[in-house]
Amino acid sequence: MRSVGHIRFGIEGALARVTLCHPGRLNAMSRAMWRELADLFVRLQQGQGDLAGVRAVLVAGEGGHFCAGGDIAEYPDFRFHPEGLRDFHENDVWGGLSAMLACDLPLVAAIEGNCMGAGMEIASCCDIRVAGQGARFGAPIARLGFPMAPREAQLVAREAGLATAREMLLQAAVLDAPTLLQRGFLNAVVDDGAVPAEALERARRIAALAPEAARLNKQTLRALLPPPPDAGLLARAYDYADSAEHREGITAFLHKRAPVFGAA
Repeated sequence: MRSVGHIRFGIEGALARVTLCHPGRLNAMSRAMWRELADLFVRLQQGQGDLAGVRAVLVAGEGGHFCAGGDIAEYPDFRFHPEGLRDFHENDVWGGLSAMLACDLPLVAAIEGNCMGAGMEIASCCDIRVAGQGARFGAPIARLGFPMAPREAQLVAREAGLATAREMLLQAAVLDAPTLLQRGFLNAVVDDGAVPAEALERARRIAALAPEAARLNKQTLRALLPPPPDAGLLARAYDYADSAEHREGITAFLHKRAPVFGAA
C-alpha cells in the first residue's frame, strides 16, 4: 500500500513541534496530510487541554527536506475534474493553509533542502523563516501544466514578493536561500547543519516572551492583510481541469519524460 505521509506532532514545554513526514517523497503533501495539518492547527488555535500552555510552534520537515510540493502520484485521482480539483485546492489545501494563518501562536519554519510548491505555501504561513545555505525554493508547476490556485498564489506573492512569485510561476525558477534572504522572504540563512538549532533557539526565545502580546500582534498583522481574490476569479479558477496541457504535464511527470505542450 502506498504511503500517504503524516504530520508528526509533539509538545516540549511551551513549544509545539509540527513535522512534515512523507518518507521517499521529500515530505510531499498528500491530501491526508493537508487535512491532518488543518485539524492540528485548529486544535492549536483552540488551545485546550495539554495545548493550553503552548506559546510557539516550530514547523519543519523530516529527513533534511522541508517539503518538495504536492504528492503528484495522487493527482490523476481527482485533478482532471473541475469539482474534484476545486475540492482539493479550496478545502484540502486552503483548509490547511488557512488554519495555519488563523493561528494566533507565532510559527517558526526550519527550512532544509527542498521547499517547493506546497512547501513554499506552508513556509509562507510562518512568521519567522530560517533556512540552510543549501535550501532551494520554487513553485515550478508550469512544468506540470497547471497554475497556482488564486488564494495560494496571493499568499506566496504577499510573502515572497510579486517579482519572486512571477519568476517562480512563469519561469519555473528555482532560487537559492541567499537570494530569498536578500528578497525578504527569509529571516536568516545559516549553515545547513545549524538550521534545527537556530530555528529552535528562535522559537524558544519567542515562547519566553509575553504570550498575549504575541496573540494580539498576530491578530493586528492579520487584519492588515489584503482582501481575498475576486470571487469571479475563484469561480473560474479550476475550469482548466480537463485541459490537454494539464493532463500532459502530470502524465509526463509520472512517466518520467519531458512534457510536450501545444502543437509544434
